[in-house]
Amino acid sequence: MAWQLTYKSPQPVPVEVEEIVPDRMADLSADQVCRLPVMVGNRKVELGELFDVSGHGDDLALEFHGELEGVHWIGAGMSNGDIRIHGMAGRHIGSGMKGGHIRVLGNAGDWVGAEMKGGLIHVHGSAGHLVGAAYRGSRRGMTAGTILIDGSVGNELGHTMRRGLIAVRESAGDLIGFNMLAGTVLVFGDVGIRHGAGMKRGTLGFFGSGPKPLLPTFRFACRYRPLAIDLLLRQLAALGFEFEGRLLNDTFDIYNGDFIAGGRGEALLTA
Repeated sequence: MAWQLTYKSPQPVPVEVEEIVPDRMADLSADQVCRLPVMVGNRKVELGELFDVSGHGDDLALEFHGELEGVHWIGAGMSNGDIRIHGMAGRHIGSGMKGGHIRVLGNAGDWVGAEMKGGLIHVHGSAGHLVGAAYRGSRRGMTAGTILIDGSVGNELGHTMRRGLIAVRESAGDLIGFNMLAGTVLVFGDVGIRHGAGMKRGTLGFFGSGPKPLLPTFRFACRYRPLAIDLLLRQLAALGFEFEGRLLNDTFDIYNGDFIAGGRGEALLTA
């Protein structure tokens, strides 16, 4: 049985639980888990003051329950195990995580998977801005791993992304792949504007039916079906990420850019 953490009541200030991860809790007793430190604003308190704790950590699993919109950094830095969040959750989910699996059965806030280094995050609702992004002033965003968003996301998806895969089933905002170094971002719904600005390498895929305006610093290359897309779509299907079946047979218009940054990136648009 997994550790079960049930949030007692929302706090008037943000709650940060970045040290509450399955790999750290595996060998602890319930009393020891209750004494783990969390932050309430600028004040350090014990986990048991905010959460009812039950279960055990033998299977490296952890479940969060309750009104968690104001609870941030869930799964940050985790290396192993499984976290399941029942309902909405706050910002910085899976930030800097190195391995394991986080599943959000609701919506999430900003900075999902920011600077993550490995593992899988699957948000079954929508997420905020800066998914998989670099923190301000950092040289790179996510460097490995996979982020799946079943709903929509905000702006700056994959900002300064270095490696990894991000897939969004519904819409996304502006500046997808801004300053992107490498990696893959696929959006299956409508998107905003100014995508790939400063992009050096990597792949952007825009598979929705709406307009997909690219910057004038992107140039049309050709129309074809890359083998890598077949592999990526089959990988997504295996992970339980749903998309329109027509994409398994479509060809794509390929654009290269951003030529201001060398022009070695590519954007795929449904033909």
